[in-house]
Amino acid sequence: MRIAMIGTGYVGLVSGVCFSDFGHDVICVDKAEAKIQMLQAGKVPIYEPGLDVLMAKNVAAGRLSFTTDLANAVKGADAVFIAVGTPTRRGDGHADLTYVMAAAEEIAHAMDGYTVVVTKSTVPVGTNRKVQEVVAAANPKADFDVASNPEFLREGAAIDDFMRPDRVVVGVENDRAAEVMAEIYRPLYLRDFPILTTDLESAEMIKYAANAFLATKITFINEIAGLCERVGGDVKEVARGIGLDGRIGNKFLHAGPGYGGSCFPKDTAALARIGQEHAFPMQITETVMRVNDEVKKRMIAKIREACDDSFNGKTVAVLGVTFKPNTDDMRDAPSLTIVPALIGGGAKVRVVDPQGRSEGEALLPGVEWVEDPYAAAKDADAVVLLTEWNEFRALNLMQMAAEMKSPRMVDLRNIYSRDKVKKSGFETYVGVGR
Repeated sequence: MRIAMIGTGYVGLVSGVCFSDFGHDVICVDKAEAKIQMLQAGKVPIYEPGLDVLMAKNVAAGRLSFTTDLANAVKGADAVFIAVGTPTRRGDGHADLTYVMAAAEEIAHAMDGYTVVVTKSTVPVGTNRKVQEVVAAANPKADFDVASNPEFLREGAAIDDFMRPDRVVVGVENDRAAEVMAEIYRPLYLRDFPILTTDLESAEMIKYAANAFLATKITFINEIAGLCERVGGDVKEVARGIGLDGRIGNKFLHAGPGYGGSCFPKDTAALARIGQEHAFPMQITETVMRVNDEVKKRMIAKIREACDDSFNGKTVAVLGVTFKPNTDDMRDAPSLTIVPALIGGGAKVRVVDPQGRSEGEALLPGVEWVEDPYAAAKDADAVVLLTEWNEFRALNLMQMAAEMKSPRMVDLRNIYSRDKVKKSGFETYVGVGR
């Protein structure tokens, strides 16, 4: 199959590379010339484990290329995927579809045969119908169908998620489009991965419902963690106890500083807005959004208490600022709320993150970036574990404590046990929900 992938952001690039590894001919398109030049030079503009190797393999095989020429990429394509950004729109919280509709119009003018226009971007319910209208209006003679194919890629594990998915969701209106999509995903059919073929609106809703549910699960355990701190329970034991129930499961039951990233904040806001527009408020989702903001503020109070109720004049080492490990993504990361509060309170903040500096330097002005957690903690008044990178899971705690001015640890990911930290020389250990 010949595929054009419009957009080389996180979703578009990972999807394009993986489709080429299925054996399809893929052309990835982006308006940003600098990004395309970077990709043509074999450099990956995002951090995703294994992506550089897989990209190089398929470029060398002649199945994968990059261009700014949308029209040439679309000509002769069996399917054109729209994988452009849908950021939260200022003012109303809705997903901004400007880039999606602009791409749809450009695709319409370039098509020269039957084409399936596939929306890969996360879009509100009803968007694919609008894409259909835009394409038909721009090119009344176009022979095409639309399809919805939402992504479910976890940053840091995206290649494995694409190659071994829990499910693939395809929304179509007729058998002709379904056959094209089935051929594109044929390698997964052959290995018996679940392929759910449904209508357009259901496919669009599945994406939002899934992310809202996961965000709810995270927020629920964070609320339970707050209550555990008041009544004397240990949220890790509580999470394990409820997670063993097959109806609940143990995933996404890790208490911490709140969710962030490119999906959950944006998608919960969009779902809430969809509910408001259809006079059916998403009350649970709206509460989840509010509570998640409160969780981040609670973490600030936790750090302040560990610092004798004042940040002024303190030196704080922050380990990890990306929203999760194995990514360089800083979007809506808890660090963007917590670190400025430390600086605003008068603290000197040193930051170490294996991949966060490229984005973090612009987003976290006023911090000192260091490459080593021990250098960050030297002569510090407190160390805060904010992102659970593997590099921070096996620290020499005795060495760290010995070099700190005041050996205090605030472990916002519950990586360590209180006993181990205390035996290593720390005078204070503060976890979440423990």
